[in-house]
Amino acid sequence: MAQQPAIPPTPSVTQATPAPSESTDKQESYFAPIGGSTNQKNAAPSSSFADERARARSRSPKSIVTHTAKPPPLPQKPPFTASPPNGAPNGHLSPSSAAASTSSYWRNISRSPSPLGLIPIHRSFRTFIHRHEIPRKALHISIGFFTLSLYSRGVSQHSIHPWLLGALIPIASVDYLRHTFPTFNRFYIRVLGALMRESEVDGYNGVIWYLLGAWSVLRFLPKDVGVMSVLLLSWCDTAASTFGRLYGRYTPRIRKGKSLAGSAAAMGVGMLTAGLFWGWAVPRFGYDEGFMFNGELAVPMVVKEAIGWRSDEGVLGGWAALGIVSLWSGFVASASEVVDIFGWDDNVIIPVLSGIGLWGVFKVFTS
Repeated sequence: MAQQPAIPPTPSVTQATPAPSESTDKQESYFAPIGGSTNQKNAAPSSSFADERARARSRSPKSIVTHTAKPPPLPQKPPFTASPPNGAPNGHLSPSSAAASTSSYWRNISRSPSPLGLIPIHRSFRTFIHRHEIPRKALHISIGFFTLSLYSRGVSQHSIHPWLLGALIPIASVDYLRHTFPTFNRFYIRVLGALMRESEVDGYNGVIWYLLGAWSVLRFLPKDVGVMSVLLLSWCDTAASTFGRLYGRYTPRIRKGKSLAGSAAAMGVGMLTAGLFWGWAVPRFGYDEGFMFNGELAVPMVVKEAIGWRSDEGVLGGWAALGIVSLWSGFVASASEVVDIFGWDDNVIIPVLSGIGLWGVFKVFTS
């Protein structure tokens, strides 16, 4: 039997790439060439620990062991805090937390009359006072009927605005005192809280702005324009608030707290109010010398002369003139209810802007 050639011993590999001195041994070795990119799959077994370690290192593309940086520690979880049961008070919306914060914080949360419950009576009669503002709106609407009653009895606006100013001064003084003395403020809120919004707890009462707006238009504008401005304030603002709360979520929002539903309601009520006043109340109870609208609209004289019209041409009267005036009244009421001027109260903006808009149109288109 022929003698088998002796198997050479397994070379010790210390690097993935063989040294130059081993280049000749590769050709005489029994095993396939060992390179940096070739895996040693069929190496002969060896009992030597050094051989096992060399074989394991030869399978890696890099023989030099690199020490990687220690990964940063994971962030620690905050300690578990048991949350209070559902419905338990946590103090976030309590009156004490609202009183400690700035006045502008909770006022920007909502236009709701009492979102935080600072007024006690709003918590007791939430649906009647908080949601629908029945007492406040009833007072708002009643002032319009009271104004019509004074007009029907022939009371001059020059005898009314001194009374408005006489009421404005003491009410504003009381409001100043309640902001100065917290005890008196709590008593004031307990007595008149049904007519207030929560924004008026640390702000001025809306009655002050109402009196200021009514006094301004009755003092500086003609009688019919002044009366009409008060009626628009009384009824259009109430309609915008009511319909805005009911249907505002279904219509586009014009700005914060103002929706298309509320503006459309203000315009519709403004048109009806103008038709009622100039179409029924004025003909029934008579015109005054200071009235700006006497039932007719005319093209300005400058325009007539420029186009060669006579003075009696370009005059529109009857239902057509009343329709145009009613449409314009509804528009100025709706626009003044939407616009925001330096954050002023609506009770000032609506009558003043409506009065200026009506006065400007009558100044141009009435003879």
